[in-house]
Amino acid sequence: MLVDLSVPEQDYIEDCEVCCNPIQLLVLIAEDSIKSLEARLIGQ
Repeated sequence: MLVDLSVPEQDYIEDCEVCCNPIQLLVLIAEDSIKSLEARLIGQ
């Protein structure tokens, strides 16, 4: 999974590479690095 470090706050849904279920990703970027990453299964 790739994360765009140029966007400071991200909230998007992406399919899991293993099980293909949708996952909501919440990412916070500061000083060109990931400060926080949270992943939640959607619909379970």
